[in-house]
Amino acid sequence: MKKILLSLLFSLSTVSAGEINIAVAANVSYAIETLKAEFAKTHPDTKVQVTLGSSGKLTAQIKNGAPYGLFMAANMKYPSSLYNDKIAITEPIVYAQGALAYLSVKQHDFSKGINILASDEVKKIAIANPKTAPYGKAAIEAIQNANIYDTVKDKFVFAESISQTVTYAITAADIGLIAKSSLYSDKMQEYKEGINWSAVDPKLYTPIKQGIVLLESGANNPEYKAFYDFILSDKAKEIFKSYGYIVE
Repeated sequence: MKKILLSLLFSLSTVSAGEINIAVAANVSYAIETLKAEFAKTHPDTKVQVTLGSSGKLTAQIKNGAPYGLFMAANMKYPSSLYNDKIAITEPIVYAQGALAYLSVKQHDFSKGINILASDEVKKIAIANPKTAPYGKAAIEAIQNANIYDTVKDKFVFAESISQTVTYAITAADIGLIAKSSLYSDKMQEYKEGINWSAVDPKLYTPIKQGIVLLESGANNPEYKAFYDFILSDKAKEIFKSYGYIVE
C-alpha cells in the first residue's frame, strides 16, 4: 500500500504547469468527460487529470498526502471530514444529487419495486462497498428500509466502487444497485428503462447529496478555482441533469 501511495504521490507531483489533479467519485465517471470538454472551451490551456474511485478511498489518499487540488465526492460526509481536518479550504457545497437504480441484462418485472431482489430468479445482487462508497451505503439503507435485508443479504456481491458495481451487474450478478447517472452514458444505451433498469424508490434512502471542496494542495492555483466555479455553474448543472442527476 505504501509503495502504491508513494508512486501516486510521485506521479502527481511531477505534473507540469497548466495541469490540475482532481479526485472524483466513481459515479461521476460517466459525466466527467463531458464536463471536461465543456470546461476546455473556456480554459483550453488547462489539462484536467482525473483520479476516479470510491469517496472513502479517495479521502484516505487525500489524508495521506495525495496532492489533489479538488475533490468531487459522492456525499457530504467525506468532504466535511476533510474540511474539519483543515485539508479542504472551502466548506462542502452540493454540486448534484444522485439517485439509485436497478440494472440487469435480463428482463425483469420492475413493478415489484425493491421486492424484486427477494425473488428466486435473483441469486446475486451487485452492490458497492457500503464502507467506502456512498451509493453502496444508500443501497443497503434502501434494502433495510424495505425490510428485506435478512432475506437478501446472502446474495450480495460487493464491488469496490459504484462504477465497478455496473460491471458486476452486467457480468457477475443477476441485478445491481447502481448510480442512475451511469445509464445515461452512450455505452449503456442498449439497456432499456422498464426492461433492464428502473429507478429505486427515493423514499427508501437518504438523498445522495454530492459535495465538492477545494483542497489545500490547490490553494495557490487559480486553475483549480476556475474548475471549482465551473462545476457549480449553470452550464455544468445542465450537464449533470443530462446524466440523470438532480440539481438545484
